[in-house]
This record gives sequence, structure tokens and C-alpha cells, in this order.
Amino acid sequence: MLKIHGLKKKFGNFEALRGLDMEVEEGALYGFVGPNGAGKTTAIKIMAGLLKPDEGSVEICGKDALRFREEAKDQFGYVPDEFGMYDNLKVREYMEFFASCYGLSGLMGRKRCEELLDQVKLSDRADFFVDSLSRGMKQRLCLARALIHDPGLLILDEPTSGMDPRTRMEFKEMLKELCAEGKTILVSSHILSELSQMCTDIGIIDAGKIVLSGNMAEILQKVNDSNPLLIRICGESRTAIGILKKDPRVQTIAIRDEDIIVNFHGNRQAEAELLYSLMEAGIPVSGFIREQGDLESIFMQITSHDKGKVVLSSEE
Repeated sequence: MLKIHGLKKKFGNFEALRGLDMEVEEGALYGFVGPNGAGKTTAIKIMAGLLKPDEGSVEICGKDALRFREEAKDQFGYVPDEFGMYDNLKVREYMEFFASCYGLSGLMGRKRCEELLDQVKLSDRADFFVDSLSRGMKQRLCLARALIHDPGLLILDEPTSGMDPRTRMEFKEMLKELCAEGKTILVSSHILSELSQMCTDIGIIDAGKIVLSGNMAEILQKVNDSNPLLIRICGESRTAIGILKKDPRVQTIAIRDEDIIVNFHGNRQAEAELLYSLMEAGIPVSGFIREQGDLESIFMQITSHDKGKVVLSSEE
């Protein structure tokens, strides 16, 4: 659906993008994240045709979006991070204006606008002035506008920034529904817990390049598999520690409160074997679980530039 290869962009001596490569599969809800200055917004503006890259290619729905911009624009909808001001323009007028830009006018245009306002739950605000809407309502309206021409791809740049928790939740559910209907969605956000709950895939950009990309569930599983085991023993733990020391897959052992923390290199089958060896020795194990990782911990580790500890890379 979206393929980017070798994208480069400089602003003076600053390299915003340094050969960006990424791909968003059809039907994905792709989370695009990165620290400030990583090149995220620059990449999104190039995807949307608002910036011209120095080098590289952007392909949307099989079309070269840099050479054939007008054709590519029909294939995607864009929701920017800032909503423009529209003084003295009502919600219905706003929608009908943009519908006319795509050749939808008269009854057909009005019907399409009504359907989209209903979809984003703004039907009851159709006769309100746009500048009277809340931040969340404006972003929902912007989403409706981006859907007017029924694009296959949606590109959203920080769409939930500034929203209250309830509004963010509602917006997130809308995106999940659109994805279920067959839309491909690329969404950037700094709220990483939110992305981990709704996205099927993730891409982390740092210093102008993708440093980690893939299926969300698979990435989180890889992180979890690299996290320590938390083992809780009823009673004295000396015997259990002795067994753990003999296992070649155990790298380090530490004690935290009632838990034995084990840096263990092994898959689920290996975990089961370790648990069996403890139980076979008559050790009363009351807890045995991998410490759970999350998107925040992945992000901090990948973008920390700490070479001492690397859990994942995009080449794995």
C-alpha cells in the first residue's frame, strides 16, 4: 500500500532523513513513532506531497507519488497535526466545500457529507461554526474530510494531540473501525501505550532512519522473551538458586523482595523445562512468569543510543 525507499532530506546542514526505508502493508494500522527531531513529521509531509525529498521514492497504491502527485492524491487522505482556522464556516459547509474539490456536488455530495459526519459522530454539529468546535471535534471533522473521496490509505500526524482521555479513546475506536472496514492507516503519536493497544504494526524512526519495524504482537513477544524470568518460591530459596546456577541458559540471578530474577535465554519450551526441573526437585514454586515489556520500554531502549544493551534491531 505504501512503500518508501532511500528517502533523504536536508535542511541546510541538518539531515532530517538519511535514507529512510519503510513499508506499510494493505490493511495495516501502522504506528509511526520517533523522538523529537527524528524525521517523523518530515517523512509524513513528503508522503502527503507537502515536501519534496532530495532523494528517494514514495509509492502509494502502486503509483509513484513523487512523479504523479495528482494521481497519488486520490489514493490517500491526510490528517495534519494542526487544524486550520475557518472563520464563519459551518461544519456542513466545510464538508461540502471539500467534497466539491473532489467533484462531489449536489445531492451526491450532500449525502456523502452526511454519511461521514454520522460516522465521526458530528451529525448534531452540522450547523455549528467550525471554530466553535473543541479540539477533539475538529480532529474528527478533519478525519471526515480526509475520507470524502474514499481513499485506501489514511495518513495521520499526531491526530490525538491535546485531546482528553475520553476523546482519545473514541478517536482510537474510530481508527480501529476504519481499519476493520479495509482502510490502511499510518498514524504517528507520542502516546505509545495508545499505539500498542490499537496498531497491528509499528515503525520506530530515529536520526532519519527506521531502526525497528514489524508486527506489533511479534515485536512485543520478542521483547518479552528477552526480559527476565520472575520466579517466586515458597520458603527458602537456596536449593532453587543452586539448580538455576547449573542451567547453561541462565545468565544472571538476582533477588528482589520475594522474587528470584533470572536472566534466562530460552523459548517457552525451555522455560517449561526449567520449571519442571525445579518442581521435580520438590521446590514449591508459587510464581513463574516473564517480566512483561511494553512499547515504551522498546522505544526508550532503541532510541537511547546506549550500545551496551540492544534487545532488538530491524535486521532481526
